[in-house]
Amino acid sequence: AKSIARYRREILNAIEYDLSNARVEANNTHLRSLTKRSYGFHSPEALIAMATLTRGGACPALPQR
Repeated sequence: AKSIARYRREILNAIEYDLSNARVEANNTHLRSLTKRSYGFHSPEALIAMATLTRGGACPALPQR
């Protein structure tokens, strides 16, 4: 009960403005799984590129055929 009283204003703000850290937590979970998949990569740049492609919204132009 003390915690609720202490954080009452923050709790009410979260409810009123519909704020949550769910997106941040989902992003962290996805990046953590990418890190596990990247253990065989030769460089950290490959992990950064994979994270940028999957989470960063990058849409590189594909080569023309």
